[in-house]
Amino acid sequence: MRDVKENLAFIQGQIAEACERSGRNPEHIHIVAVTKYVSAERAAEALEAGIQNLGENRDDGLLAKWEVLKDKPLWHFIGTLQSRKVRNIIDKVEYIHSLDRMSLAKEINKRADKRIKCFIQVNVSGEESKHGLQPENTVEFIQKLEPYKNIEVIGLMTMAPYTDDEEVLRTCFRRLRNLKEEVEGLGLRHAPCHELSMGMSNDYKIAIEEGATFVRIGSALVGE
Repeated sequence: MRDVKENLAFIQGQIAEACERSGRNPEHIHIVAVTKYVSAERAAEALEAGIQNLGENRDDGLLAKWEVLKDKPLWHFIGTLQSRKVRNIIDKVEYIHSLDRMSLAKEINKRADKRIKCFIQVNVSGEESKHGLQPENTVEFIQKLEPYKNIEVIGLMTMAPYTDDEEVLRTCFRRLRNLKEEVEGLGLRHAPCHELSMGMSNDYKIAIEEGATFVRIGSALVGE
């Protein structure tokens, strides 16, 4: 398995090139190391290499790594979150990337003792296998979150189709960016919505060219 430092250096180079092509600043791109398929020891290597953000998609996976790494990283919950599992992880995470229904929002707000930075998950591609709100329902959903004082909507998240068709990927990412700009333009205090969580190991360069600020990279960074 390749050294995480080497992988990170390569990815940072790719990010710099994507930013140069699109007139962006690499400092505005946050790498979330997706550690769901690797050990706590491998996750620790990512921290030693300079990664700050670790992402897990299951509560038991996050809790197992928390026992080893505690609060050294900033923890991101990036998978589908069942309302009944919120209590298990809410005091350990800084970010939740998968808020997509009111029952989950109520549970996050109830269980949190601080403001949780949340991305609203949007199913831009329309694939039945994917979770998330329909784009046309997103603005109304975000407006309804105003009473929940422990939720700050910092941005939107999507998962693009797994494809090599660059135009399909760009269309997906652009739709999310346009929707983010629409929400941003409303000037909602509880939903500044400045961020875009999109792009993974196979498509993060395209996502960055289309406006991603958080990229969720697993296999290309820490392996499988």
